[in-house]
Amino acid sequence: GDYFVLNGMKNWITNGTSADYFIVMATTDKEKGHKGITTFIVEKGTPGFTHGKKEDKLGIRSSDTCSLSFENCRVPAKNIVWEEGKGFNFAMNILNGGRIGIAAQAVGIAEGSLDAALKYSKERKAFGKEISSFQAIQFMLADMAVKVDAAKMMTLRAGAVKDSGKPFYKEAAMAKLYSSKICVECALDAIQIHGGYGYVREYQVERYLRDSKITEIYEGTSEIQKMVIARSLLK
Repeated sequence: GDYFVLNGMKNWITNGTSADYFIVMATTDKEKGHKGITTFIVEKGTPGFTHGKKEDKLGIRSSDTCSLSFENCRVPAKNIVWEEGKGFNFAMNILNGGRIGIAAQAVGIAEGSLDAALKYSKERKAFGKEISSFQAIQFMLADMAVKVDAAKMMTLRAGAVKDSGKPFYKEAAMAKLYSSKICVECALDAIQIHGGYGYVREYQVERYLRDSKITEIYEGTSEIQKMVIARSLLK
């Protein structure tokens, strides 16, 4: 007909309370499995379409997150994106590209952690000298710098492969997996270098840690990235 009727719920939607238009994947033919998924554009205010409360999250608090609900929500057939049954391919393309973006986000947080740790280590004195002169601190800073540069190169490579028009899902998964991992590690090291001051909100490194963890979760968890990488190696 001229309309599709959507029913269901999806949690953890970024900008869900503030967006005016939503890209929604829904099953339109259960017998076809993933080939029976279709993508729709749903406008805010459409009858039967509502959002839940803004979640109180550990980190990325400037980005609102909520659930979306569809109850007999009528969406015009003209709102189909691409064509019926192509929703899974559409979703995978978005996810693969998004993983490069999350990798870049993780690199940014990791680099911010390194910068903050460097700055503090040159200002903080213990036993009469700057803590940056201690070998233990120097080794931590060196490890952080190597991790940040490696993650940055992997992310740039994934972007370059995507721009070339070649399949890039493996490179995107590798970049996200590694960048998110070192993001959390660098944030933890920055807090360690700050000592007690790293545990209070007077310094920004505690926020870097709170913001870092999400990079291992959204756009596919780290475990999902490992599955993608392994399958690409074994096919």
